[in-house]
Amino acid sequence: MFKNLKSTIIFLLFFISFYSNLYSNERLINDLKEGEKIIFIRHALAPGSGDPANFDLSNCSTQRNLNIEGVKQSKKIGKFFLKNNIPIDQVLTSEWCRCKDTSKYAFKNYETFSPLNSFFSKKFEKNKESQMINLLNFLKKWNSKKNLVLVTHYVVILEITDQSVSSGEIVILDKNLNLLGTIIL
Repeated sequence: MFKNLKSTIIFLLFFISFYSNLYSNERLINDLKEGEKIIFIRHALAPGSGDPANFDLSNCSTQRNLNIEGVKQSKKIGKFFLKNNIPIDQVLTSEWCRCKDTSKYAFKNYETFSPLNSFFSKKFEKNKESQMINLLNFLKKWNSKKNLVLVTHYVVILEITDQSVSSGEIVILDKNLNLLGTIIL
């Protein structure tokens, strides 16, 4: 009897968890369809951490780049936006190749925007304060009936949202930078 009760409880918890996440994603997708959201996306899977010592922003071969799974993940992000008819005003991306590649495979069209650049390494941490000021000023002025997509790095998303994110994770904010939720595909 106790085994059956335990199994039933585990099944019910799994069932509730699955459907509450499904509802949450449906709610977020509906929010995105309404437009006027700010969407941060951490670049797709690029194994490792930070950048190599010989890192050169103008040379992708010196950077940590997307692997095959990262390319697939980027394409999956793009399909998610297309399948759900999510309107996009513009796609802005960090100047790092892993962010530009995520944007290219997911959305095709994008523009680089330096306030989205990483400040993880000592080489760039001096830029953090001015980048965040420029990014916040841009977001305050942004006004569109569609959504704004920003493809960037863990440190930028953490700084803006206080939210830890995985590679390829989609973070949805309203125009006042209130966190509405996240989607992991």
